Amino acid sequence: MIDVSLLEFCVREDLNQTAPRVMAVLDPVKLVITNYPDDKEEWLEAENNPEDESAGFRKVPFSKELYIEREDFKEEAGSKFFRLKLGGEVRLKNAYIIHGESVIKDSEGHITEIHCTYSTDTEKRVKGTLHWVSVKHAVKAEVREYDRLFIDEAPDSHQDKDFMEFINPDSLKIIEAFVEPSLSNAQPGDRFQFQRIGYFNVDDDSTSEHLILSLIHI
Repeated sequence: MIDVSLLEFCVREDLNQTAPRVMAVLDPVKLVITNYPDDKEEWLEAENNPEDESAGFRKVPFSKELYIEREDFKEEAGSKFFRLKLGGEVRLKNAYIIHGESVIKDSEGHITEIHCTYSTDTEKRVKGTLHWVSVKHAVKAEVREYDRLFIDEAPDSHQDKDFMEFINPDSLKIIEAFVEPSLSNAQPGDRFQFQRIGYFNVDDDSTSEHLILSLIHI
């Protein structure tokens, strides 16, 4: 028996060297930059892989409305929370520094929009950096998150039980995500690192009309 974490370590070591970095948001909440012009958009330069100088750069679109991860924002948080909070500042990856101003909630109290302002002073030092996707340019994708198939390391070692009893009911989670437009032409077998999330593979079930990415390793 070999611990599966050894395989995961080797996979991660290889993908860190070879997988292009991209931005994807798996649990989106809308972020509105109130002092950014409504009709403006920019294509900002982003590094493809800091571990591979030959990988070059790509352009990612930036606009007034973005998606960020819901867990990257709190209305109130302590000093050890280095992501976005009201009254706090973070850097948007490859872009600007933003300042949390206010939120909009639905009738049940769930946050539907985060309003912030941005600064063109990109040299300012802040502790947190968030990934994001422009709402206007986002590509919808089905993301398949896999966990261990069994809840027991050796499900066939129990003589009095069928190994099927140890199937993990949460071994597959399917969610709708948003990814940057550079993935719109991705082909089955292509591998990427979703920045701050994990490594993903374009699934064999993926088509030009329906992009599907499956988790390789967190």
